[in-house]
Amino acid sequence: MALHFAEEEYASRLARLTARMQEERLDAVLLFAQESLYWLTGYDTFGYCFFQTLVVKRDGSMVLLTRSADLRQARHTSNIERIEIWVDRVNADPAMDLKNLLSELDLLGCRIGIEYDTHGMTGKTARLVDNQLSTFGELVDVSMLVSRLRLIKSASEIAHVEKAASLADDALDAALPLIRPGGSEADILAAMQGAVFAGGGDYPANEFIIGSGADALLCRYKAGRRVLDANDQLTLEWAGVSAHYHAAMMRTIVIGEPTNRHRELYSACRETIQAIEMVLRPGNTFGTVFDVHSRIMDERGLARHRLNACGYSLGARFSPSWMEHQMFHVGNPQEIEPDMSLFVHMIIMDSDSGTAMTLGQTYLTTDDSPRPLSRYGLDFISA
Repeated sequence: MALHFAEEEYASRLARLTARMQEERLDAVLLFAQESLYWLTGYDTFGYCFFQTLVVKRDGSMVLLTRSADLRQARHTSNIERIEIWVDRVNADPAMDLKNLLSELDLLGCRIGIEYDTHGMTGKTARLVDNQLSTFGELVDVSMLVSRLRLIKSASEIAHVEKAASLADDALDAALPLIRPGGSEADILAAMQGAVFAGGGDYPANEFIIGSGADALLCRYKAGRRVLDANDQLTLEWAGVSAHYHAAMMRTIVIGEPTNRHRELYSACRETIQAIEMVLRPGNTFGTVFDVHSRIMDERGLARHRLNACGYSLGARFSPSWMEHQMFHVGNPQEIEPDMSLFVHMIIMDSDSGTAMTLGQTYLTTDDSPRPLSRYGLDFISA
């Protein structure tokens, strides 16, 4: 088996899950989130774009229901002992196979948790599951169950997070010599992703963001490449990745002479992140972090130009997003605890003047001050 962690760690994770199931009176859970399956068993695949689920009973026994294409993948990358295959066919209803499996596992009439809020649960899959199981037992939405367990990182996980952060720095090292007038976005992107691969890293769970000129104001990847002008702006958001664990960074780099607006927005970004570092510690909540962000930005007259979130938890994630459930937004009661890997980003997009400015890095929380994982710090970068 190609496992990234010791068997003792997987056993500990399963024990934590079954203990929580006991607390919530769950007889079984149906895990559809690929990151849940990976965290719990090591199972590594992109086959979650099709119907598959891991059935976990309260006694800790597990059964994977998947397609034949993932049989060997599961055997090679996970510690799952029992794997059942549903057969591809016209008008297939794998939820019926799931119902039969649950009956065999003596779960008829039981309280069953289901991960609904995940990219591994399409609308079609949800309808099939609900149709087959609506009268089978009591169905409960447990989308956040494993997600919350994954918030606190073990020492072995932190090692991968730190490796990912080093790879993110390597990517920026590779990009900076190419960010100049006449520089190509294609070359920059290739160098950044190549640095991660060359360092032993993985594909990220979503595309790197790269945009210059007017596209620097975008917060998403878009197709198409551009050559940098003598006076330009380039927004980059990327992540180093190790064993699917992410450490993200974000920067807007000015080519040529920065405008006064660039400098003003950068000052707001840096001041806000430094203030957030004072509350990114136990005793505060994710909502507290956002409150600091919104207060400083709004005091500077930037309410129209900021976002309604300023970061999120990071960990082992799969496409289409490296963002975990827990975000820094208004009213989030999630407490900050030691050993969380958290990405803090400032994103200011002034469409009136066409000015972009971003600043972001990943932190590891401790018993006191958060530890930034990048060697770059928060200094302004220009080319």
